[in-house]
Amino acid sequence: MDRKQFDERVARLDAYSKVHPRLYRLRVLGFALLGYGYLAGMLVLLLLLLAASVLSVIYLKALGLKLLFVTAPFVWLVVRSCWVDINAPPGFAVTRRSAPALFERIDKLRRKLRAPRFHRVLITDEFNAGVVQVPRLGPVGWHANYLLLGMPLLKSVSPQQLDAILAHEFGHLAGGHARFGNWLYRLRRIWSQLLDELERTRSSGMVLFRRFFEWYVPRFNAYSFPLARANEYEADAAAARATSPETLAEALTTTAVVGRYLASNYWPQVYAKADTMPQPSFSPHATLGGALTTELGAEEIARWISDALEQPTDSADTHPGLVDRLRAIGAVAKFNSPQSGACADVLLGDLRDPLIAKLDDRWQFQISEDWRRRYSEASAARNRLWTLSKPESAGSLTAEEVIERANLEEAYGQGRDAAIAILRDRLAAAPDHAGLNYWLGARLLANDDEAGIALVEKAIALDDEAIVPGHVALRDFFHARGLEDKASAAHEVAWDRQQRLDAAEAERQGITLGDRLVAHGLDAETAARLHEQVTGLGARKVWLARKPMRHFPEQPLFLLAFSIKPWYRFWTKPGGGILQDRIQREVSLPGQTLVICTDGQYYRFRRKLRLIRGTRLRGAPALA
Repeated sequence: MDRKQFDERVARLDAYSKVHPRLYRLRVLGFALLGYGYLAGMLVLLLLLLAASVLSVIYLKALGLKLLFVTAPFVWLVVRSCWVDINAPPGFAVTRRSAPALFERIDKLRRKLRAPRFHRVLITDEFNAGVVQVPRLGPVGWHANYLLLGMPLLKSVSPQQLDAILAHEFGHLAGGHARFGNWLYRLRRIWSQLLDELERTRSSGMVLFRRFFEWYVPRFNAYSFPLARANEYEADAAAARATSPETLAEALTTTAVVGRYLASNYWPQVYAKADTMPQPSFSPHATLGGALTTELGAEEIARWISDALEQPTDSADTHPGLVDRLRAIGAVAKFNSPQSGACADVLLGDLRDPLIAKLDDRWQFQISEDWRRRYSEASAARNRLWTLSKPESAGSLTAEEVIERANLEEAYGQGRDAAIAILRDRLAAAPDHAGLNYWLGARLLANDDEAGIALVEKAIALDDEAIVPGHVALRDFFHARGLEDKASAAHEVAWDRQQRLDAAEAERQGITLGDRLVAHGLDAETAARLHEQVTGLGARKVWLARKPMRHFPEQPLFLLAFSIKPWYRFWTKPGGGILQDRIQREVSLPGQTLVICTDGQYYRFRRKLRLIRGTRLRGAPALA
């Protein structure tokens, strides 16, 4: 199910839920139980198969014993594989003894909202707070409850704002009238975790479960989406009752602004230091509090609040947009970031500084390899920029080298304006170069200059490769200007094109014996020249076939098969793999071509190709 199908299904179900709320809830319940039913049904069938195999030993003797040897290992593999172990979330544990002030607030909120107790409270490095339930028995249940508190969040909000944030999270676990919605909220997370683990392990014994859940989980998420969205509003209402609408509004607004600052400014500035520093010898979590106090300007805060309020509520996230969440609790946006020393991290007491040091030590360890790689790449890029920028090179650069220089200039040199000037100069001499039009246009759009629209559209007309990045650049520009209709239209084009590209790539991943193959369709001269090149490297017989493509048929996929020995010497003279590598390196192949040797594991392709007329390559006819 792609995003468009998901959105359409959610829209239909949302409308249905408003007209028939009780019937909708019953249908969601039925669909939710389908997942459990499939698990139970498959396990019962497998156990029945095992029981039948055991009985066959009694009645069929030796034949039954053979059947048991076949079925028992398979049943064991499937049962063992479907017992998915979902790992506990990472983080540093805190206890009542080590952080009594924090646990006092947690207990007060938990009692007020009738939320279950927490088995562990973890401090993480994320800008987030949340409750995670890890099922000890896989999809069966018996959950361990984890409360996750991100240190960046604790350093950004007041204790009162943290109460509102936690009350929202606790609201998802509370009892009362919201019990059904909360159960669905947790079930959505469990099924998604299960699917992630099935995709990660890819065990052969899981195929019966993986295929079902690949179909089931997206549809269950769509089916339950209206209820999940309603559950977010109910959790907000619970948080507003537990604290106040004004406190929750402050928490929502402040986290929206600080989250934007961290993503747009703080962390990019941290990672940019890898361009000039060989080691990450600083502590980003320790310095975050001071940065929030000194670097958040009033103009940026106002702009980011405005941007957050303009974000529409859509199906990309069950959380509604900020403007709808504020409207639902009857409050207005208000940014109120506390001063250093008054943030929620003070609730950790004497544990705060050691935890920050641990987070920074872990960050330095985890980032060190990528950091060194980026420093090495940046050093090489600066050397390359110096080479391309030499006065004696300026007149001899190709258009592609000019684009490369502009990209390097923006990233490692004098910035975007210098890159724009470089591209403008070259585009004047080559106005119909697609790459120059795209890169200049995209940079102008990033600078909020509408002159980039015409350049990007021209690039799209000149080269299909520009369709996706060009429409993404247009989408972002229109969205930044609040032109949502145009932004949506550009996004639709980019999405559809990318879907086709992904599908085309998937069908070109390989060729199987079951695929339809046809004659190659090359002219006689090209086919003869290809035959001469391949046989010249040592091949004895050569076949070339084409796999018809559904997507972009003008870009064919060929299969070139060769043999280097007669059939009666099947297991002698190894060397097909060596020749295969040489063909791929040294022969001028027609477009995308897969190369195989039919003397080994692909011998059945030789039989298949013999039955297809026009696939055997032969040399050019001798002149009379």
